[in-house]
Formats: sequence, C-alpha cells, structure tokens
Amino acid sequence: MSLSKSREESVEVIERLRKHKVSMAIFCTASHWNTEAILKAADDFARDHGIKDIPVAIAITCNYRHMSQAKRVTYSQSTQTGFLSIMDHIKRLCDDQYAPYKNVKVLTHLDHADPEYDSWALNEGIEYLSSVMFDAQRYPAAQNMEMTREYVKKYSDRILIEGIMDELSVLGKIQQHSGDDYAPRALEYVEKTGIDFLVADLGTEQQSTGVGKSRFLKQRALDLTKALGRSMLVLHGTSCLDDAQIADLPECGIIRVNMWTRIAREAGEYAAQRLMERADKIRQGDFEAVESRAYVIDSIEKASQIMYDALGLLQYRRLAQ
Repeated sequence: MSLSKSREESVEVIERLRKHKVSMAIFCTASHWNTEAILKAADDFARDHGIKDIPVAIAITCNYRHMSQAKRVTYSQSTQTGFLSIMDHIKRLCDDQYAPYKNVKVLTHLDHADPEYDSWALNEGIEYLSSVMFDAQRYPAAQNMEMTREYVKKYSDRILIEGIMDELSVLGKIQQHSGDDYAPRALEYVEKTGIDFLVADLGTEQQSTGVGKSRFLKQRALDLTKALGRSMLVLHGTSCLDDAQIADLPECGIIRVNMWTRIAREAGEYAAQRLMERADKIRQGDFEAVESRAYVIDSIEKASQIMYDALGLLQYRRLAQ
C-alpha cells in the first residue's frame, strides 16, 4: 500500500531517509493537477533510478493566514471540502486498485496548522494524515511551548509532529532571529515539547519572489543538528534558494524540505506561455487548443519536471536499490 497508515510506518520512512542522508521532499498542493504532478515526478524519478517505494510528503495548508491552499482547491473555497478532496484524490492516485502511482510512498502532511483557526484539521482531520506542523509561532514563547507540548501528548502516538518556536519571514516581512542562544533555545524547545521535527529559522524567506535572494544559514543548521543529536530540522522558504544551496541541505541535517511557491509560479508561467502560443488555434475554435485541459496538462508537465529535478538535488538517488 502506498499511503503511510501509522506513525510506526512513517518513522520507518524517516529512518530510511536518515540512513541514506536524503532530505524528504514536502511538496505542497493547492489543486488536483498539482497533486498529480507531485506523484508523476516521484514515480518518474523512481523508475529512472531504480527506487522502490519512493517516499514523498504531500502537504496542504488549511487556514494559514499567508496562504490557504485548501481554500484554493475548489471554487466554493470550502476549507474542509478542499482538504478532504485532496486526501481522497491522493488515495485514488497511489493507494487504490487502479492507482497509476503505486510505487510512490506518500506521507500526507498538514502544513502551518494554527491551534485556533485549524482546530478541525488538527483534530478531526488527522485520520487522513501522517504528519502535522503544529504552528503556534504567533503566540508568546511560553504559550507556544505549552500548546505544542499538549498537542504532542495528545496525538504523538498516531502522527509525526513538527513544531516551530519562532515566527518565520514571509516575503521579508518578519525580522529574522539571530544570536548565540539560538541552538540552546531550540534544544530546550524540542526537549520540553517532545516534537519529532523542528521548523527552524535558517535565513530563508517564504513565498519568495526570486531564487537565490536569501542567505541560507548553513552554520546554524549544522550547529542545531549537532546540538539536537540527529537530523530533525525542517526547512521552509526553499523557493528562495538556488540549486547549489538545495543540494547541500541533506549534509546540514535538514530531514524535511518544504516547497511550493516556485513550483506553482514557474508552472503557471510556462502554461501561460503555451496558451499564448495556441492563440491562433484558439481564435479558430480548435477544441483541443481552447479546452482547459491543455493548460492543466502543461502545468502538470512543467511542475513535475521542476519537482523531478528537486528530488535529484535532495539526493534521492541514494535510495536506489
């Protein structure tokens, strides 16, 4: 079966990645076409490199104030409908009798889940999930720690849990955190909350408008990994890094790498260009040129290629038989 069904199964996947020094790709989705692009990329990469049960995380946000992906899934903008629709679509594509992507091992992930705004997803939705980012970054530090600890206590026997101790930069609007006390504070946060993964401020910028514009704090990542004693860091804001920086992540203790903005933007730009190239046929009423499926297919193919390349940068070749 291609969906991780338990915490134990998810832990096995993570340990496999740690053993081979591979950073797990957390590819976000806000549409059915994006979801299939993720699976296509992983399936193609696995076939080309001889990898069995290639693992990826497919993530979605619900009511994240900077980007609600679940609301983007359907015209209705219903958060619950969008979330459930994506979860069902994943199952049909990789974990069903007729599934075309059975060789992809999917860990479903709820991203940036606010304790208040995402109560439904954090509690009712976990039956569909392998992991959750419990996102209490907007609360004071002590309250953040206590809320995260309580959630871990309640659900850590069922799912893997990410925690975040500081507010991250989004489009450069948040002052990033520095100081010699960062590693000791991170160690305290991990020990007191019991989280499986730590979303760390490593200098990146979420929803970045350009590649290579931010400075990746490599030494901080190395120091944190040493202090924590294992690779358990999660990186957000990957869209602002260049290929060389991404390729370095597995060596820095980054076990999970969250990606979406660059993929969605570049796939949309490519599909739009292809649409303009069909302008003459569209004016002539050619059905295949004008029907929306053409735009979707172009988006899937471009996004899939970007993610295929990302899997290479994250050292997925090391999982080959």
